[in-house]
Amino acid sequence: RGVSPLLAASLIHAAVDEVLQIDFTEFKKQSVETEEEGDEERFTLLDGDSLQRFFFNKLREVCFEWQKQLPPLRPLKRFLLVSIHAIRNTRRKMEDRHVLLTEFNQLFGLSDDTDRAYFAVFDGHGGVDAANYSATHLHVNVGLHEEIVKNPAEALKCSFQKTDEMFLFKAKRERLRSGTTGVSALIVGNKLHIAWLGDSQVMLVRQGKAVTLMEPHKPEREDEKARIEALGGCVTYMDCWRVNGTLAVSRAIGDIYQKPYISGDADGDSFELTGSEDYLLLACDGFFDAIKPYEVVDLVLDHLMQAKGVGVKAAERLVAAAKENGSSDNITVLVVFLRDPQDILADCLRDPKSLGAGDDAWSSAFNFLSCEAAATQ
Repeated sequence: RGVSPLLAASLIHAAVDEVLQIDFTEFKKQSVETEEEGDEERFTLLDGDSLQRFFFNKLREVCFEWQKQLPPLRPLKRFLLVSIHAIRNTRRKMEDRHVLLTEFNQLFGLSDDTDRAYFAVFDGHGGVDAANYSATHLHVNVGLHEEIVKNPAEALKCSFQKTDEMFLFKAKRERLRSGTTGVSALIVGNKLHIAWLGDSQVMLVRQGKAVTLMEPHKPEREDEKARIEALGGCVTYMDCWRVNGTLAVSRAIGDIYQKPYISGDADGDSFELTGSEDYLLLACDGFFDAIKPYEVVDLVLDHLMQAKGVGVKAAERLVAAAKENGSSDNITVLVVFLRDPQDILADCLRDPKSLGAGDDAWSSAFNFLSCEAAATQ
């Protein structure tokens, strides 16, 4: 508690490294057998409570050792400032989860000279188990993937499927029915890699303009509808388009009873970062169903003007706007500033016509201010 994220990630990696040197036989809980398409697979489960105690004892030992001599810690060279806000809203339960790891290298012991940072948003349905599991395991599968250094795009995309397979085994064993959409962004040097399942989304703002990076997986997409029907499923309209009359997304982690119609095969893409990018935004459908991408630009600029260039509460402003626009769903918004918000604001003030929605964007940003002022009168 109170430790910098850089030091915390380095300590965790060192402690985990120590734990992995031991014989895990003493922590073995039971062997589980499951038949899958006629083949018998064996899985070993470990006693989580005793293993956790052992880990914390190792962590304490590492802390005592590092108090004597602290090893060198290398922070990110790239500027990153993260703003995150999430609310349950009017829903009975909060089923969203999010992960931000600007210390990805330290956590997984990657010692090359390449900066890496990982961000993800998960939007659970039918319970929180799938979202919890994905938020706990997806980045681990990415960090331990054999291609993480040479082909990070492949590592990210494949880790979605790996996480889905792992959770499906857990769901079968524990009779869990939940699922989760997910979107993740992995920054590696000057490259941005993204991958997603379902309708959680990531977008980019570059020089004041909204840039679409992906197309969410929804049942009404022609290619998704064709895939589902080819498997023997159906897409029907029941207040919105749904797979087999149930789920409003066509791909997700989990949803064991809707596989293979609900696919766990993620889509992905990669983009060059040139230095002109302002920020990334990852959010669930509770946000994107209420706020259009071009509106994000105005809202963030309006917030920066009011906050005098301080961006730490930008996500809070965006969540509030989605709620005001009628969203009743859980809402999670994660904003990753790739440039100093002070510089973003200064550039917009110098060149108002560079804003995202065209020549009217600058006036619309000021309209937010005038509307708020009128509301208080």
